[in-house]
Amino acid sequence: MVEAFLRAYRALVIHRPAMALGLVVLITVGMAIGLPNFKLDASADALTLEADRDLDFARKISQRYQSGDLLVVTYSPKGDLFSEPALKKLASLRDALKTIEGVSNAASILDVPLLYSPQQSLGQIRQGIRTIENSDVDLLAAKKEFFESPIYQDLLLGPDGKTTAIALSLAVDNHAIELVRARDALRYKRQQEGALSEDESQQLERISAEYLEYRTKADARAHERVNKVREVISAYKGEAEIFVGGVTMITADMISYIRSDLAIFGTAIVLFIIALLAVIFRQVRFVVLPLSISVLSVTIMLGLLSWLDWRLTVISTNFVALLLIVTLAITIHLVVRYREYHAENPDWSKEELVMATASFMFKPCLYTSLTTIVAFMSLVVSGIRPVIDFGWMMTIGLCVSFALVFVVLPAGLMLLPKGDSKDKGDRSGAFTLIFSRFTERFGGLVLVLSLVAAVVSALGISKLQVDNRFIDYFRSETEIHQGMKVIDQNLGGTIPLDIILDAEKTTSQLAANDAFVSDEEDPFAEADPFDSPDPFEAPEPLAEEDPFAEDDPFSEHYEEGKPRDTYWFTSAGLSQLESLHDYLRSLPEVGRVDSLATAYKVARDINGGSINDFELAVMRQSLPEDINRFLINPYWSPEFNQARVVLRVRETSDELKRLELIQKIRAHMTNELKFSDEQVHFTGGLLLYNNMLESLFRSQILTLGAVFIAIMIMFMLLFRSVLLAIIGIIPNILAACVVLGVMGLIGISLDMMTITIAAITVGIGVDDTIHYIHRFRREYAQSGDYLAAMHKSHDSIGRAMYYTSVIITLGFSVLALSKFIPSIYFGLLTGLAMLAAILGALTLLPRLIILLKPFPQPTLENSSGQADVQQNKVLDSVTR
Repeated sequence: MVEAFLRAYRALVIHRPAMALGLVVLITVGMAIGLPNFKLDASADALTLEADRDLDFARKISQRYQSGDLLVVTYSPKGDLFSEPALKKLASLRDALKTIEGVSNAASILDVPLLYSPQQSLGQIRQGIRTIENSDVDLLAAKKEFFESPIYQDLLLGPDGKTTAIALSLAVDNHAIELVRARDALRYKRQQEGALSEDESQQLERISAEYLEYRTKADARAHERVNKVREVISAYKGEAEIFVGGVTMITADMISYIRSDLAIFGTAIVLFIIALLAVIFRQVRFVVLPLSISVLSVTIMLGLLSWLDWRLTVISTNFVALLLIVTLAITIHLVVRYREYHAENPDWSKEELVMATASFMFKPCLYTSLTTIVAFMSLVVSGIRPVIDFGWMMTIGLCVSFALVFVVLPAGLMLLPKGDSKDKGDRSGAFTLIFSRFTERFGGLVLVLSLVAAVVSALGISKLQVDNRFIDYFRSETEIHQGMKVIDQNLGGTIPLDIILDAEKTTSQLAANDAFVSDEEDPFAEADPFDSPDPFEAPEPLAEEDPFAEDDPFSEHYEEGKPRDTYWFTSAGLSQLESLHDYLRSLPEVGRVDSLATAYKVARDINGGSINDFELAVMRQSLPEDINRFLINPYWSPEFNQARVVLRVRETSDELKRLELIQKIRAHMTNELKFSDEQVHFTGGLLLYNNMLESLFRSQILTLGAVFIAIMIMFMLLFRSVLLAIIGIIPNILAACVVLGVMGLIGISLDMMTITIAAITVGIGVDDTIHYIHRFRREYAQSGDYLAAMHKSHDSIGRAMYYTSVIITLGFSVLALSKFIPSIYFGLLTGLAMLAAILGALTLLPRLIILLKPFPQPTLENSSGQADVQQNKVLDSVTR
């Protein structure tokens, strides 16, 4: 079978190189045609599993309270903010921003009602809302209100009195939410039941396609909206310091930075590779051919992803650089072996050289590709969609790269003149031999240093964290970093966290609930597994909790014979909310807090003291709609008897630990404020991001475990020796531990990009291990001397390992120039990982081989002289 394969390979690639290359070009062009459809994705969908319950709940709450994302424009005039010219400019900016498509409201100090300058009675409030734009308003009194009022404190005016904000409310996309919840409900049912009916499968396919198309257009509109906001504010930057912030802008800028990195640093890495290949090989053919193979593999893969509409995410975007490098590494191993053959056998024909190289390198390259594929395939157990996608993309890409290397390089060499060998002038072997001599003389020291590295790495790994801050993703000089800092420190925080509170249930409420809550609210309710059971669709409290409930004609939800929904608008409920509100305000990580407690404080001020439940009910119905829309509606759902507390977290706080903060708040609520666990639910951007980080940490453990197990199995199959498999895996485990340990020691957290570094380290590092052991075994079979085999291996395959490691390390280091901090960490840490891997392969690996002597003693027939004769016979049969 092997001989049949070699004959077919020689006939298709060696004897017909032009046809082989033509076919590759034709495939590449076909794939490249789809490149205009290539897309990046930074949506919540791209960072979660299918049918994520927390994300579904966040969407449901957003829809229930009609609470969309915010874009915050900070405004710091050069003069007095409360001067007439500055306020006119602010009004002009606000009016311009209001006209932008998708902006449902623009709130600023100019628009919000003034209730304390002077303090208004309920009758005065009902007569009309006063704002700072009223001619009779005392600006100094208004300024004091913005500083001290429970409504506006830390909301619209910074503590310096010079910075204000225009909060642009973005309309909730109800159609998108309905589509995605319908899709996820069907996905969840498929996941739970194993299969869908034919009609359900068709429905899922239709809804998924519709949602993807709709989301693509919505993402484009969101990106254009951010650009339009920046375009509007650019006209005002001469008179004020202005920044833009908000989750929508973070997403838009992340995509922009990633797209920029793909274009700029992809090009930079290619140019860097050209320079290194020119220095290493000093022959044009060995610059053009390896580079062409790498570029072809990336082009084919990007084209394939484009045709399939398979989108790169923040995590999988690194696949491009990785594929370039891994493809180049395989190619360099073949080039080095070809040059060795050419130098040792100058009389061989071109066909003999090419076939000898391909036949000699096919097996080790196949094994290294398979083990690397296994390493990346292990990512599919991570449980996180972009990590899973990344694993599949690299798996397919490696298959494409392997095929291209063994087609394009041999075919290209067959079309080019044989030329002279320049391998004799390559002195890189002298450098790699330094490591073999060091290992021979200081073998014990190599083991000791490796043990020390393992211990220190274990210490660093114990310090690893998954908590990090959005603001740390961007360089300090970037607009997004500066804007987030201003909002965070002056305007109440950046990242939202919602606490959803249900009223306590009783037996009578549970009985009444079925008659009260209708599935008509959700057109997908019957197919939605998230609604069965749904702790968020809570029933109303008992009427007796509010002595005025049965007599409250003001309730818009009152119907005879139905349970009341007013618990959170009673003095008991509001006092409970106020205690929570005040506790949250006391936390150093928390900035602005909004809830019904704010309205309760205002109500007491208007009433001149305490206020009973009846007065609260009357006041609620007496307030103008503008006040209700601002103070009441976003924080209370009478239909579901639910209260909502919205807090914003300060990203710049050194004390911020997301998971610890959530746990601390929950513990205080249940232990001190006596909320039950069933009443309390968290959602919002902070929770979703924390969930992703926690999932990443768990996936790191799963993927690393899967990688090591899979590689061990591959090594045992490859080397047919448990001892050799253990020897081969140890340097790779150490390299992965070193990079994770360094991250822990210097305080770099695991995040959505650095999470895959350990698996990448093992995936690429095993290539060197396999090549080295494969070559060492051959050299030992010829010489029967472990030390001689080590030096010979370092002088031959060691050079290819050295070349590839230098290119990988320095190539990824180019990412240090990125504006996106995770990309910088990924580049530098990947370079460090490759450095650790090559040092382990050139020192620890040979030392373990020499110490444990895993190879059988060679027979006389396999001695040096006989082996050369046998090799020539093999080459004669291959090239015949």
